[in-house]
Amino acid sequence: MVLILVGVTVIVFSIMMLLPPGQRVSVYVQDERVNNQQLEALIEKYGLDDPAPVQYWRWIKGVFRGDFGYSVVAVTPVIEAFKNYFPVTLELVLIATPLIIMTGVWLGTKAATNKDTAIDHGTRIFAIVGYSLPTFWLGLMLLMVFYGLFGLFPPGVLSNEGRDVLYSGDFQRYTRLLLIDSILNWRWDMFWDALYHLILPAFNLVLLSSAMILRLTRSSMLDSLGQDYIRTALAKGASKNLIERKHARRNALIPVITVSGLLFAGLMAGMVITETIFNRPGIGLWMADAALRLDVSAIMFNVLFLSGVYVVMNLVVDVLYAYVDPRIRLS
Repeated sequence: MVLILVGVTVIVFSIMMLLPPGQRVSVYVQDERVNNQQLEALIEKYGLDDPAPVQYWRWIKGVFRGDFGYSVVAVTPVIEAFKNYFPVTLELVLIATPLIIMTGVWLGTKAATNKDTAIDHGTRIFAIVGYSLPTFWLGLMLLMVFYGLFGLFPPGVLSNEGRDVLYSGDFQRYTRLLLIDSILNWRWDMFWDALYHLILPAFNLVLLSSAMILRLTRSSMLDSLGQDYIRTALAKGASKNLIERKHARRNALIPVITVSGLLFAGLMAGMVITETIFNRPGIGLWMADAALRLDVSAIMFNVLFLSGVYVVMNLVVDVLYAYVDPRIRLS
C-alpha cells in the first residue's frame, strides 16, 4: 500500500512539473499589475525553479506535517477545504452505495433464478438501459420531471431555512455529516431537510450503477446454480429458497464484492457530473474546479487521497473474500 501511494505521488508530481514555474505561480497571483520581476521573485521565494527531486521532497515533508498547501479554488488551506467538501460527498456515497449493491444483487438473483422468464427479460432490459444512459442526461431528466414539473427534491444540500439554522451558531457540527449531526443536535427538521435533498442524486446513482451489479450477479448466480453441489443439495431435499440464498448466492458474491469495493472508491472519485447537476459542493466539484484553474495543491492532495481510498478498499475487499468464502480463509 505504501509503495503504491509513493508511486502515485511521484507520477502525479512529475506531471505537475511539466508546467513551467511561471504558470504554476501565476495561479496564486490575483493582482493583474504584478510584473515579470515580481513573478520571478515569487518563484524564487517558493523554490519553484529548484530541481524536481528537491521540490518533491519539500512537498512530501509538508504532507507529513499536515501541510498540503493552499487551494486557490476554495480560497483556504487545502486541508480546511477538504473538511468542507469531503462530508458532502461521503454522505451521498454512504446513502447510495448500499442501495446500489442491494438493488443490483436482489434484481440479479431474481433474474438468475427466473432464467428466460418475463422477470429475467425485464431486469436485463433495465440493466442494459441503465448501463447505457449518460449520467448528465439522466440527472437532468430527473430534475426536469421531479423538480421542474412537480417542485419535488430540489438540488443543493439544504433549503434556505436549513442553511439559516446551519450557520446560526446554535447547530453543532460534530461530524460535519448533516444527517448524523442533525440527530446529535435533535434537529429532526434538519435531518429530513438534508435527506430530502439527497433522494434525487442517490436515485440517479442507483439507476445507473446498480445495472453493473445486476448483470454481474446474474452471471455469477447462473454459474453457481449449474454446479454439482447445487444438484446434490436438491437431491438431499433442501428447499429452493435455502439453496438460492445460502449456497448459490453466497458463492456468487466473490466477483460482486470486488466490483462493489471499486464502486465505492469510484463514487468517491467520480461524482463530478452528479455533484455539478445537483449543486452539491463535494470533492468531485472541487476537483473539477481545481483542474480548470490549475490549482496544483488541491489536485495533488485529491489524487493522493483518492489513491488511498482505492488502496484501502482493495484491502477491505480481500478481507471480505475470506469472510464469504471459507476456502480462501483456510488456504
